[in-house]
Amino acid sequence: MLSLILAEDHNIVRNGIRMLLEADKEISIAGEATNGKQVLDIISEGLKVDIVLADINMPEMDGISLIKELKLNSPDTQIVMLSMLDNEKYVSQAFSEGASGYLLKNVSSDELIFSLKHVHSGGKYLCAELAIRLLDKAIRAPALSHHDAEIEFSMREIEILDLIAEGLTNNQMSAKLFISKRTIEGHRQSLIEKTGVKNTASLIKFAVLRGIIH
Repeated sequence: MLSLILAEDHNIVRNGIRMLLEADKEISIAGEATNGKQVLDIISEGLKVDIVLADINMPEMDGISLIKELKLNSPDTQIVMLSMLDNEKYVSQAFSEGASGYLLKNVSSDELIFSLKHVHSGGKYLCAELAIRLLDKAIRAPALSHHDAEIEFSMREIEILDLIAEGLTNNQMSAKLFISKRTIEGHRQSLIEKTGVKNTASLIKFAVLRGIIH
């Protein structure tokens, strides 16, 4: 029997996922949470589960932060990210921090269940949609320079890159992300310096060509 904690802050989504998983007799939902902190609290109370299935974007403690804490506090527990975010940098960050799986929320119920059982058996899993996209990119993409390969972007920087590409102004980004305009300007300048480009247009071109944003 595969036991898991389901962490998702949207009740309707969580209830839907629970119904799908409960239909499989080999899966048991041992606990539910709305953020990463609740997951850690449940585990600290002595509940042992095989997998934590968690949204990457949650209040109080997000999925990436949860991976880090879980690896410290319960290293034998595997974690699978379930997300609307299809950006390759989020996927890379999740796996580099120790996730065993990354799924988009539009996966079929069959793929969801298969992925959990595959992780439980000791494997790692990336949903088919993302795997095919990464393969296609690898086939077509030009080789990156050594400098490009070393550049690391934080989740916040990727988020700001996405919003810049959508055409949002600094004021609009400030309101959307609940951070100051000055902080936005700082991130924008830092991104330009980090990538070595001359302006915002070149920054977006850089990010698109390297698959950082779509």
